[in-house]
Amino acid sequence: MGAVGLVLVRHGESIGNVAAAAAAAADADVIDVGMRDADVPLSETGVSQAKAWGSSLRGLPVEARFDSVWCSPYRRAQETASLALQHAGVELPFRVDERLRDRELGVLDLLTTRGVEARFPDEAIRRRWHGKFYHRPAGGESWADVALRVRSVLSDIDRWEDGRRVLVVCHDAVIMTVRYVCEGMSELDVLQTAKSDPLHNVSMTRLVRPSGEGWWKLQSYNDVSHLAQQDAPVTRNPGDPHVLPQ
Repeated sequence: MGAVGLVLVRHGESIGNVAAAAAAAADADVIDVGMRDADVPLSETGVSQAKAWGSSLRGLPVEARFDSVWCSPYRRAQETASLALQHAGVELPFRVDERLRDRELGVLDLLTTRGVEARFPDEAIRRRWHGKFYHRPAGGESWADVALRVRSVLSDIDRWEDGRRVLVVCHDAVIMTVRYVCEGMSELDVLQTAKSDPLHNVSMTRLVRPSGEGWWKLQSYNDVSHLAQQDAPVTRNPGDPHVLPQ
């Protein structure tokens, strides 16, 4: 047996998201953040999104609630989860797990698509050839690498959260690889989903498995209706042009 429900939530808009959008608009090579990825906080918009999500949790029906929280150690994810729970007036067992951290980009960290092409042209060619799922930048991870740690953390969730519904607050690449593992998706299926419908900030994706065994079933994906109900802004990053192998 194992967990019977997973609620996967992407963190709120971060100052890194804002800086990435500004760098792309300016055709810059480098995303100007000034701190390591683990320390990037929420933007003002991200804070309002997290609070709005928390307010929406107060009215959840019993069957939609969760029993515990597992969270990425990155600041933007912990801020999202903590603010939401505070505004919901809910106290739950809260576990921070490094396996839920964002995908590591190695030498490509803080570079825009233009920056990768200009500074690491050979790496850009490799990325186009392999696609996001199997491309591992020097010092970084592919989605297949992320899937290995996702499998590990899901095994522990099943061991320690038997019969429970678990909230997981993390990052878009992690959420997509959780879906890949839990639903038995193919490389093509998960990459096409990521390209055509990239995750919004503070979106909710629900997976259910009433028996606690076997494959999971997708109940909802990339849902931001809770933000709309609270008149909170909805944000997301544009799709990656190098998702599929070329």
